[in-house]
Amino acid sequence: MKLKLLLSVFMLSSATFAQTIELEQVATGFASISEIARDGSNSNKLYVVQQGGQIRILQEDGTVNTTPFVTVSPIRTGGEQGLLGLAFHPEYATNGYFYVYYVNNSGDIEIARYTRSTTNPEVADATSRSVVLTIPHPVNSNHNGGSMHFGADGYLYISTGDGGGGGDQSNNAQNTGVLLGKMLRIDINIGNMTDVTYLIPPTNPFAIAGGAQEVWAYGLRNAWKFSYDRLNGDMWIADVGQNAIEEINKVTTATAGRNFGWRCYEGNSVYNNNGCPSSGTLTFPVVQYNHSGSRCSITGGYVYSGTEFANMQNKYFFADYCSGSIGWVNSTIPDEITWTPTFNVNFTTFGEDNSGNLYIAGGDTGIIYKVTDATAGTAQFDKKEIKVHPNPASNEVFVTFKGEDATATIYDLGGKRLLQEQLTTQANRIDTSALQTGIYMMEVTVGSNRTQQKLVIN
Repeated sequence: MKLKLLLSVFMLSSATFAQTIELEQVATGFASISEIARDGSNSNKLYVVQQGGQIRILQEDGTVNTTPFVTVSPIRTGGEQGLLGLAFHPEYATNGYFYVYYVNNSGDIEIARYTRSTTNPEVADATSRSVVLTIPHPVNSNHNGGSMHFGADGYLYISTGDGGGGGDQSNNAQNTGVLLGKMLRIDINIGNMTDVTYLIPPTNPFAIAGGAQEVWAYGLRNAWKFSYDRLNGDMWIADVGQNAIEEINKVTTATAGRNFGWRCYEGNSVYNNNGCPSSGTLTFPVVQYNHSGSRCSITGGYVYSGTEFANMQNKYFFADYCSGSIGWVNSTIPDEITWTPTFNVNFTTFGEDNSGNLYIAGGDTGIIYKVTDATAGTAQFDKKEIKVHPNPASNEVFVTFKGEDATATIYDLGGKRLLQEQLTTQANRIDTSALQTGIYMMEVTVGSNRTQQKLVIN
């Protein structure tokens, strides 16, 4: 069952009006959520990946299937290890193929293919596992990467960590001959071939010579999450930093062979440039942030592609694991980060459904939230049978609602509370004569439901 509102905070925008990011609890009861994926169908159901090995289906109505979609086993869990990624084949509806990313019992990274059950579309055939690719991993248990997506070119893109430890002591990310610290690209459409599990796209930068054939880009530390902008195909890569800087890279998939700079640079700053190439050959982040404000580790998200919340369009959303804040940048000119205050949640992953709605998960809490904008307009109020009139207002406004008593609060655009009134269905007037001309936020709480909209004072 969905809770209408759990948390909300104000975000000031460059357009001088407030945007209120609200987290609506969708489902709970999960354990160590590491990924949220969709299967590309018309359904808005989500597949929730648990680090311990289970993938569970979250239906559009908020219910969770009792029977897991699949349990990936055996795997090695603990710390940053476990089941980390999930991607559905572009033709999943007809071939039933999906791919998982996990750490095997030897501590190495494995990509494996499973097939959907032929008798029950919401259960996979657990016996169908076929290992596609195994990547040797050093003795360190961290920096395993784990994000996978199919690009518009039909190839499978895979982000891997640099092998763990501190400072990439083995220089894996800059070594084009190994698969760690990379963005890989492979062709899994092998047809009837039986002696190979994937092919090398001919446009990969080292398809002929000079490095590992699977490498598409390199110089990444631990790109825990990356995604595509569904509107234009841009790739957004959130790369976790070492001690000081978290970075976001934005690139098109048209140019292969990019070097994102790690271990030579952490963000835009030199980290260890011993034996490194010229900075002019590197691709630097479009935006970065430091560890002030208790920030420590970026969790990459998505460019919002839905239609429900106009203020969220053309923005790339992400989060910081330690601070529990959500950030966003303009997807066209990503030159400045806007942060919410903390939600007091360690966010581990984002997800999007077929309609472009955004979701975010607290890995330790086991809760999935829908990311919404409470300033979307009167439609949110109408849906909850709450009416504010007149709007624009002058000296007074009235709040019409059904059921229990209500509390109405008016804030300025910085989030400062200016007025608060207890209302009943009979006494529902608010005196606004003391407010100056301008735009405000009104929040109305009726029982367990709370919603917000802009209030204009003339």
